Amino acid sequence: MPTAREALLDAALAALAHRPWSAVRMADLAAAARVSRQTLYNEFGSKDGLARALVRREADAYLQGVRKLLAAPGPPARTLAVLAEWIVARAAARPVLRALLTGAWDARLPAPRPARPGARPAAVPAQRRADAGPPAPGELVAATAACADESWATGCELAVRIALSHVVAPPVPYGGTAAGAQCAEPESWSPMTPAITRVIETILRVETTSPRKTMP
Repeated sequence: MPTAREALLDAALAALAHRPWSAVRMADLAAAARVSRQTLYNEFGSKDGLARALVRREADAYLQGVRKLLAAPGPPARTLAVLAEWIVARAAARPVLRALLTGAWDARLPAPRPARPGARPAAVPAQRRADAGPPAPGELVAATAACADESWATGCELAVRIALSHVVAPPVPYGGTAAGAQCAEPESWSPMTPAITRVIETILRVETTSPRKTMP
C-alpha cells in the first residue's frame, strides 16, 4: 500500500494528464488520495513544494530504470542501444521526464523552481531534497552515464545524447511534413526504427571497445 506521500504524488501525476498544472487543485488531490488537506500540506508545504516533489520523483524513477537496464547481462553495445530505445519511449509517454531531459518546460507542466532562498527547511527529509530543485538536463545526462560501468561510461553518455536527439527532433512520419512532425503530440512520435538501433549499436560497439576518453 503506498504511503500518503506516494498516493498524493500519484494523484498529482494523474491529474496532470487531464489538465494543466495551473488548474490542478490541492483539495482535489487530497480527496483523490483519500487523505486530509492538512496531510498534503504537512508533506509538501505548498503547491510549489508538491510540484518540486513530483519533478524529483520523475528524475529518481528515471535513474532507477537506467540502473536496472544497465545491470542486465549482455554486450555493452546492445545494452546501451536498448537504453536509448527505452529513453525515447519513456520520454514520449511522460511529459515531466521529457521536460527534465530536454529543458523544454511548457505551461501545462509544474514549474521546476527551487525553494526560495531563506525559506524554512521542510520537516520531511524527502521534501528537503526535492526543494533543492530538479537536476538540469546536463546533470541528468551525467548521472545516467555515472550509472554505467566506468569502462563504458562514455558510450553510455553517447547513447543518451543520441536518444535525446530523437526526442527533440523525432523523424517525420511517412507522408507528413517537417512542420507537422515538429508539432506532433507524443502519441504520434515514431519509435526508433531497427535500422537506427543497429547504427547506434555499431557506433557504441566502437565506443565501448576503444580506449576510454572524455567526450567534448
